[in-house]
This record gives sequence, C-alpha cells and structure tokens, in this order.
Amino acid sequence: MQTFAVMLALFTLGGKWGTASICVYLLLGGVGLPVFSGFQGGLGALLGVTGGYLWGFAATGLIYWVFEKLCKPLGAVLGLLACYTLGSIWFCLYSGGASFAAAVASCVMPYVIPDAGKVYLAWVCGRRIQNGLTRNG
Repeated sequence: MQTFAVMLALFTLGGKWGTASICVYLLLGGVGLPVFSGFQGGLGALLGVTGGYLWGFAATGLIYWVFEKLCKPLGAVLGLLACYTLGSIWFCLYSGGASFAAAVASCVMPYVIPDAGKVYLAWVCGRRIQNGLTRNG
C-alpha cells in the first residue's frame, strides 16, 4: 500500500506538499517508527537491500511536482518509473552481483500491474477528495 499512499498524497496535496509528506514518511520510518512494508522502520530499512525503492518515493514526488501542471498522471507514472530505476540500481549495488535485468525481473515486474492499479485508484480518489474539499471549503 506504500505506492498507493505516496500517489494519493501527491494527487491530493499536490507536488510540493505531497513531496514534503513523503519526506516526513521517510523521516518517521528512519527514526524507527514501523511505517515501512512489513511493519519495518529504522535506518536498516532505508539502507537495506530494498531501501532504494523507499528513496525512490522521494524521487517520485519530485518528478510529479515537475510534471504536475502539464499532466498529473504522466508525472505519477514517470515518477514511479524513476522509483523503479533507483530502487533497482540500489538493489544491484547492495547485492554485489545482481544484474539490473535480474533486479527488475525480481523486484519490479511482479509489481507493475498492481502498482498501475494503485496509481489509477489514487488518481480517482485524489480527484474526489479534491472535489470534496473544493465544494466544502
């Protein structure tokens, strides 16, 4: 659900505040709160074999922020691709021998379709939340 939460924050709060909320999420996890996958927290999670994907969420926010005015869904997809890329590079460096293709095959491919659904669902929910805030604000 991390991907959904990151995307929902971006679609709801916008690029600037959504990216800030992602950084707060990383900070909270970094100091030990169990907010990462599998109820993990601490620097070990951020610096471990899959830590690059967590850092990639910050890159996702920054890229979304850049593309926000042009096309929000495009910014989200490009951001997620950057997350996948950074995380896979980190995985290769950390594991000491895995090829980039192997990292993508094992760490990205199983999640592409579910993550696409999460991006779409976050976009729909984010629009509804934004519309509700506009009507009631």
